[in-house]
Amino acid sequence: MSQATLTKKDFSSDQTVRWCPGCGDYGILTAVQKSMPEIGVAKEDIAFISGIGCSSRFPYYMNTYGFHTIHGRAPAIASGLKVVRRDLSVWMVTGDGDSLSIGGNHLIHILRRNIDINILLFNNEIYGLTKGQYSPTSAKGTVAKSTPEGSIDTPFSPLKLALGAGGSFLARTYDKDMKHMESITKAAHQHKGTSLVEVLQNCVIFNDNVFEPIVAKENRAETMLFVEHGKKMVFGKDNDKGLKAANGTIEVISAVDNPNAVSAYDEKSAQLLQLFETCGGKNGVPVPFGVLYREERSTYEDDLEAQVQSTIAKKGRGELRKLLHAAETWEVN
Repeated sequence: MSQATLTKKDFSSDQTVRWCPGCGDYGILTAVQKSMPEIGVAKEDIAFISGIGCSSRFPYYMNTYGFHTIHGRAPAIASGLKVVRRDLSVWMVTGDGDSLSIGGNHLIHILRRNIDINILLFNNEIYGLTKGQYSPTSAKGTVAKSTPEGSIDTPFSPLKLALGAGGSFLARTYDKDMKHMESITKAAHQHKGTSLVEVLQNCVIFNDNVFEPIVAKENRAETMLFVEHGKKMVFGKDNDKGLKAANGTIEVISAVDNPNAVSAYDEKSAQLLQLFETCGGKNGVPVPFGVLYREERSTYEDDLEAQVQSTIAKKGRGELRKLLHAAETWEVN
């Protein structure tokens, strides 16, 4: 069967999907399964790696290779796999707790190394699998099982953190927009390097409707901005509002009265993404969705291979036995 004839069904495993009814993970799974036939990679050359959490059941439901690993350590497994099998398309599925709490250290290093891996970070601002404790992305004041009087922690911005760690492809989508998720998934695959996609995902049981102020149908014209590189940042029900990014601020202006003052989105600008992650959702500034930052640079595995080949050229291939006996050795009787 050629790759062109594959469909969503070919990427759906025979396992019963076990998420709560109404969970946003169903939409994400469907979008990814529909995207896979279009990336041009055989099922046998795709691997999904996950840690722990509701999102981390993902590998069971994909008819590809996969590995359900341990809490926070998916980046280590995914990195090792990609380094030794550079031909594979490697996907890492994680949640805001798995990746930003116990796995935070691992996440920042996979990002700075720029290994060619695609990371899907499901952000529902809660611990769902362990029944509703607040997470590193929970808003200040969140009332949860572990914070009955409200969280007093300042939450992470996953994308701001990823940018600081050296992420080379950062994007945002959400679980209610199938077509947008599919387009972002394909864009992440096409990027050479570590891609991180934050997916705003509703936990219907423990944090229901947390993103509705942003993504609800009645709000989204004013609260969501779908960006494209080089395109003017306009929004509003009639596209009558625009954003002007200048002098370290983002200002809402009239796109009707001042069309030439509306700024175009620049996916190469780290400063612009930082501004959005600080200002988005406040003072009338919408939250951006789409490819928010993209930088082309060498990948870890390419640099590693170049270093290995350079060393072989200078010193020869070498022998393991000689290496083991090259320094001081001793015998134990």
